[in-house]
Amino acid sequence: MATKTLGTRHESSSISTTFNRILVAVDGSESANRASRIGLELAKRFKSELIVLHAISPPTSYYKSDFPVPVGMAPPPPSQKEIDAYYAYARRVALGIVGETVSEAKKLGINVKTELPEGASSVVETIINHAAKEHVDLIIVGTRGLGGFKKMLIGSVSSGVISHANCPVLVVR
Repeated sequence: MATKTLGTRHESSSISTTFNRILVAVDGSESANRASRIGLELAKRFKSELIVLHAISPPTSYYKSDFPVPVGMAPPPPSQKEIDAYYAYARRVALGIVGETVSEAKKLGINVKTELPEGASSVVETIINHAAKEHVDLIIVGTRGLGGFKKMLIGSVSSGVISHANCPVLVVR
Protein backbone atom coordinates (compact mmCIF):
# COMPACT_ATOMS: atom_id res chain seq x y z
CA MET A 1 0.00 0.00 0.00
CA ALA A 2 1.43 3.34 -1.02
CA THR A 3 1.59 6.16 1.50
CA LYS A 4 0.47 9.54 0.32
CA THR A 5 1.83 12.56 2.12
CA LEU A 6 -0.15 15.65 2.85
CA GLY A 7 2.61 18.21 3.20
CA THR A 8 2.65 21.36 5.24
CA ARG A 9 4.88 24.39 4.98
CA HIS A 10 7.48 22.85 7.29
CA GLU A 11 9.00 19.60 6.06
CA SER A 12 9.63 18.34 9.59
CA SER A 13 5.95 18.66 10.47
CA SER A 14 4.46 16.96 7.40
CA ILE A 15 1.64 14.53 8.03
CA SER A 16 1.85 11.11 6.45
CA THR A 17 -1.54 9.58 5.75
CA THR A 18 -3.36 7.54 3.14
CA PHE A 19 -6.47 8.68 1.35
CA ASN A 20 -7.27 5.66 -0.79
CA ARG A 21 -11.01 6.30 -0.62
CA ILE A 22 -12.63 9.70 -0.25
CA LEU A 23 -16.36 10.21 0.28
CA VAL A 24 -17.87 13.58 -0.59
CA ALA A 25 -21.47 14.19 0.49
CA VAL A 26 -23.42 16.56 -1.75
CA ASP A 27 -26.90 18.08 -1.58
CA GLY A 28 -26.85 20.69 -4.34
CA SER A 29 -25.94 23.60 -2.04
CA GLU A 30 -23.10 25.97 -2.88
CA SER A 31 -21.20 24.73 0.16
CA ALA A 32 -21.50 21.12 -1.06
CA ASN A 33 -20.40 22.18 -4.55
CA ARG A 34 -17.22 23.65 -3.04
CA ALA A 35 -16.71 20.44 -1.04
CA SER A 36 -17.10 18.48 -4.27
CA ARG A 37 -14.42 20.56 -6.01
CA ILE A 38 -12.02 19.97 -3.10
CA GLY A 39 -12.86 16.25 -3.23
CA LEU A 40 -11.96 16.17 -6.91
CA GLU A 41 -8.67 17.98 -6.28
CA LEU A 42 -7.67 15.65 -3.44
CA ALA A 43 -8.73 12.49 -5.30
CA LYS A 44 -6.64 13.52 -8.28
CA ARG A 45 -3.66 14.54 -6.17
CA PHE A 46 -3.65 11.33 -4.11
CA LYS A 47 -4.94 9.02 -6.88
CA SER A 48 -7.85 8.10 -4.61
CA GLU A 49 -11.19 6.53 -5.38
CA LEU A 50 -13.92 9.16 -5.02
CA ILE A 51 -17.36 8.21 -3.71
CA VAL A 52 -20.01 10.86 -4.37
CA LEU A 53 -22.99 10.44 -2.04
CA HIS A 54 -26.39 12.12 -2.08
CA ALA A 55 -28.90 10.88 0.50
CA ILE A 56 -32.52 10.80 -0.69
CA SER A 57 -34.89 11.66 2.15
CA PRO A 58 -38.13 9.72 2.55
CA PRO A 59 -41.23 11.19 0.92
CA THR A 60 -43.02 11.84 4.21
CA SER A 61 -40.67 14.75 4.82
CA TYR A 62 -41.77 16.40 1.57
CA TYR A 63 -45.40 15.49 0.96
CA LYS A 64 -47.94 17.94 2.27
CA SER A 65 -51.58 17.20 1.68
CA ASP A 66 -54.18 19.71 0.53
CA PHE A 67 -56.77 17.40 2.01
CA PRO A 68 -58.42 19.17 4.97
CA VAL A 69 -57.42 17.47 8.21
CA PRO A 70 -59.30 18.05 11.46
CA VAL A 71 -57.24 19.63 14.24
CA GLY A 72 -55.31 17.01 16.21
CA MET A 73 -55.37 14.41 13.44
CA ALA A 74 -52.50 13.44 11.15
CA PRO A 75 -52.91 13.82 7.39
CA PRO A 76 -53.38 10.59 5.43
CA PRO A 77 -50.12 8.88 4.41
CA PRO A 78 -49.07 9.15 0.76
CA SER A 79 -50.23 6.34 -1.52
CA GLN A 80 -47.75 3.85 -3.00
CA LYS A 81 -48.21 5.58 -6.35
CA GLU A 82 -47.23 8.94 -4.79
CA ILE A 83 -44.24 7.32 -3.05
CA ASP A 84 -43.06 5.71 -6.30
CA ALA A 85 -43.47 9.00 -8.17
CA TYR A 86 -41.56 10.82 -5.44
CA TYR A 87 -38.60 8.40 -5.55
CA ALA A 88 -38.50 8.49 -9.37
CA TYR A 89 -38.35 12.29 -9.24
CA ALA A 90 -35.87 12.29 -6.32
CA ARG A 91 -33.55 9.91 -8.22
CA ARG A 92 -33.56 12.21 -11.27
CA VAL A 93 -32.77 15.22 -9.07
CA ALA A 94 -30.05 13.27 -7.22
CA LEU A 95 -28.42 12.21 -10.49
CA GLY A 96 -28.34 15.86 -11.51
CA ILE A 97 -26.75 16.83 -8.20
CA VAL A 98 -23.98 14.21 -8.39
CA GLY A 99 -23.67 14.30 -12.20
CA GLU A 100 -21.32 17.25 -12.54
CA THR A 101 -18.88 15.83 -9.98
CA VAL A 102 -18.97 12.36 -11.54
CA SER A 103 -18.46 13.79 -15.04
CA GLU A 104 -15.53 15.94 -13.92
CA ALA A 105 -13.97 12.99 -12.06
CA LYS A 106 -14.11 10.85 -15.19
CA LYS A 107 -12.51 13.64 -17.23
CA LEU A 108 -9.69 13.80 -14.68
CA GLY A 109 -9.19 10.03 -14.74
CA ILE A 110 -10.44 9.58 -11.18
CA ASN A 111 -12.04 6.27 -10.24
CA VAL A 112 -15.50 7.47 -9.15
CA LYS A 113 -18.51 5.76 -7.62
CA THR A 114 -22.00 7.17 -7.00
CA GLU A 115 -24.12 6.34 -3.95
CA LEU A 116 -27.78 7.45 -3.81
CA PRO A 117 -29.25 5.79 -0.71
CA GLU A 118 -33.02 6.15 -0.51
CA GLY A 119 -35.20 6.63 2.54
CA ALA A 120 -32.44 8.26 4.55
CA SER A 121 -34.21 9.53 7.65
CA SER A 122 -30.87 10.66 9.08
CA VAL A 123 -28.42 12.12 6.59
CA VAL A 124 -25.64 12.01 9.20
CA GLU A 125 -26.23 8.32 9.88
CA THR A 126 -26.34 7.60 6.15
CA ILE A 127 -23.00 9.34 5.55
CA ILE A 128 -21.36 7.64 8.54
CA ASN A 129 -22.70 4.18 7.60
CA HIS A 130 -21.58 4.49 3.97
CA ALA A 131 -18.17 5.71 5.04
CA ALA A 132 -17.78 2.67 7.32
CA LYS A 133 -19.13 0.23 4.72
CA GLU A 134 -16.79 1.59 2.04
CA HIS A 135 -13.77 1.82 4.38
CA VAL A 136 -13.40 5.52 3.59
CA ASP A 137 -10.23 7.33 4.67
CA LEU A 138 -11.67 10.86 4.44
CA ILE A 139 -15.17 12.36 4.43
CA ILE A 140 -15.69 15.78 2.85
CA VAL A 141 -18.80 17.86 3.55
CA GLY A 142 -19.82 21.48 3.18
CA THR A 143 -20.38 23.73 6.18
CA ARG A 144 -24.07 24.27 5.49
CA GLY A 145 -26.52 22.51 3.23
CA LEU A 146 -29.91 23.47 1.94
CA GLY A 147 -31.51 23.59 5.41
CA GLY A 148 -32.39 26.77 7.25
CA PHE A 149 -30.51 28.69 9.94
CA LYS A 150 -28.10 30.40 7.55
CA LYS A 151 -26.43 32.28 10.40
CA MET A 152 -25.09 29.09 11.98
CA LEU A 153 -21.33 28.68 11.66
CA ILE A 154 -21.64 24.98 10.86
CA GLY A 155 -24.71 22.98 9.85
CA SER A 156 -26.25 20.10 11.76
CA VAL A 157 -25.16 17.51 9.17
CA SER A 158 -21.51 18.58 9.09
CA SER A 159 -21.51 18.86 12.89
CA GLY A 160 -23.01 15.36 13.22
CA VAL A 161 -20.53 13.87 10.77
CA ILE A 162 -17.63 15.45 12.67
CA SER A 163 -18.96 14.05 15.94
CA HIS A 164 -19.60 10.49 14.75
CA ALA A 165 -17.15 9.70 11.93
CA ASN A 166 -14.45 7.09 12.45
CA CYS A 167 -12.13 8.80 9.96
CA PRO A 168 -10.94 12.36 9.30
CA VAL A 169 -13.60 14.83 8.17
CA LEU A 170 -12.85 17.87 6.02
CA VAL A 171 -15.48 20.60 6.27
CA VAL A 172 -15.36 23.04 3.37
CA ARG A 173 -16.64 26.58 3.77
